[in-house]
Amino acid sequence: METRNVKNTIWVVGTILVIVLLSIVAIMLGRYQLTFQEIWSAFTRTGEISDMADNVIFNIRLPRVLIALLAGAGLATAGGAFQAVFSNPLAAPDTLGVATGASFGAVLGILFGLPSLLIQSSALAFGLLAVGLVYFVGRTKGGASPVMLILSGIVISSLFSALVSLVKYSADPQDVLPAITFWLMGSLSSVTRETLYTGAPFLLVGILLIFLLRWKLNALTLPQEEAQSLGIPVNQIRAVVILGASMITAAAVSMCGLIGWVGLLIPHIARMLFGNNNKYVIPASIGFGAIFLLVIDTVARCVSASEIPVSILTAIIGAPFFILLLRRTGGFRL
Repeated sequence: METRNVKNTIWVVGTILVIVLLSIVAIMLGRYQLTFQEIWSAFTRTGEISDMADNVIFNIRLPRVLIALLAGAGLATAGGAFQAVFSNPLAAPDTLGVATGASFGAVLGILFGLPSLLIQSSALAFGLLAVGLVYFVGRTKGGASPVMLILSGIVISSLFSALVSLVKYSADPQDVLPAITFWLMGSLSSVTRETLYTGAPFLLVGILLIFLLRWKLNALTLPQEEAQSLGIPVNQIRAVVILGASMITAAAVSMCGLIGWVGLLIPHIARMLFGNNNKYVIPASIGFGAIFLLVIDTVARCVSASEIPVSILTAIIGAPFFILLLRRTGGFRL
């Protein structure tokens, strides 16, 4: 037991150090190169720093780094939670249609030319509306079973996906449609401090809810009758976890657009390293998800003259890696 605690402490400290180091590197890299001395002077106010460097650090790079960390951690946490709640290794943050609902809210805002803050708010609202519709459709006299929720999620996701297509069909092909298409591919290029202030509270609350309930997620993998016989309030726990994961997904999509693979791939990497106990899987997913999306976003904005949409890189890297995991494990078990 003591050896396990020491190992976990090493992993936690190591992950935090990696996140800090990668964050510094991410702030340094870009078209406007920064040195470590400039970053140190900007944060400590102990040396001279130009107004340009100060503006780049605090208004452009730092908000983007923080959003990448939060969104990556959140999507990985939501994916791990959904996989535990539905006992399905293929469950992801968009299982209940939250991502497509948020996407519809965003593209609707883009279609009407709303400012970025209202676009983000619209995406959040429609994302939470989507999960509300899923619960309304999937609820029966005995409560909302996982199977009914998944089926309802497929239906609601298809509905909002059709609405997104309708908006794209109606959009101006010269100006509005390219903006919608680029947003749907996922990018952190337009994030600001206001974006962070609006979405971060939902991400943090959702991550905290799932983190505090990580021990009880193991009980949700049991048959519902067996869990209830042990006095475990299955429906209540499931509802809170789904609420937290939905808040995370809606907030992430509202800030960054659709970013795939993070919520599917990262929890499986955590399980491969730490086993199926969600007590360890959820914290590991938080750390690995933050690192993964930060690295992907840094590469996306630095590897070429024009920024590459993040979801393209997550798919290019995530799909082969997922196949490798599948071949090594012979199939995933929860």
